[in-house]
Amino acid sequence: MKYRHLGLAGIKLSSIGLGGWTTFGESIKDDNLAKSIITAAYDSGITFFDIADAYARGEAERQMGAVLAQFPRHTLVISSKLFWPMSDDVNDRGLSRKHIMESVHKSLKRIGTDYLDIYFCHRYDPETPLEEVVRAMDDLVHQGKVLYWGTSEWSGAQIAEAVGIARGHNLYAPQVEQPQYNLLVRERVENEILPVVQPNGIGLTTFSPLATGILSGKYDDALPEGSRLARERGLRARWYRDDVLAKVRNLAPIAEELHITRSQLALAWLLHKPGVSSVITGATSREQVINNVQAADIDLSPELIARIEAAVA
Repeated sequence: MKYRHLGLAGIKLSSIGLGGWTTFGESIKDDNLAKSIITAAYDSGITFFDIADAYARGEAERQMGAVLAQFPRHTLVISSKLFWPMSDDVNDRGLSRKHIMESVHKSLKRIGTDYLDIYFCHRYDPETPLEEVVRAMDDLVHQGKVLYWGTSEWSGAQIAEAVGIARGHNLYAPQVEQPQYNLLVRERVENEILPVVQPNGIGLTTFSPLATGILSGKYDDALPEGSRLARERGLRARWYRDDVLAKVRNLAPIAEELHITRSQLALAWLLHKPGVSSVITGATSREQVINNVQAADIDLSPELIARIEAAVA
């Protein structure tokens, strides 16, 4: 495993992280299986574990936190997020100061930790003044409940405004953005996000590096029963298309030439892109974790990167 700074911050994250979206507490309900996967990740050098309160309505935090409790806290980088509704209550959503303060306490309790290394604003909240958000996050840092705060799927302009407010009022600025970024979803990050985050020393912890699994090649010939695309109609409509599958098949000869899987190829490509601090992966088995981790040691020449990008252009 290789470790990288979170932008210009002093903290380091494993270049491959393990996330809980759609898996822990949802497709994975067996606590023993969850322990097997998370332990395999830790034993393989993964130290960054990414969760959110909305993942399985808090169950991901509970299930992952129960396993992470067996490891020394100082060896872990744990993140969580808030924004999405957690109940029908009018204030149990968004980024109001009330919801931020109440949500962090609930997440800390579910995970079983005294602090979060990173706390993400899971989306931008147009109903809350941005200064209110930045001041609330700054307070959490001063209180020691959060070490760094960040954004997820914010626009470049929104991130820049948050940084401006923080610096104008001597508050802690966002240190990380978490966007979707992969071989099939590139334009927004490369053209809009990177020009803002890099000059400001903000790192990227990217999610969906395999485009919900389509880049692995497992959907080449059929829709596997029980797979994520089989379960989720919206994702299936977006990704399970002939034009997308054709691009993914174009990657097979390159992966075979390197004696690696297409999943490893897609992860290695992402790890070679500027600004990326950590790539968040999902896993439903120990084997997937171990295979994903191996991508951290794959070197790609500029010529190979050009071939990979041409294959899916």
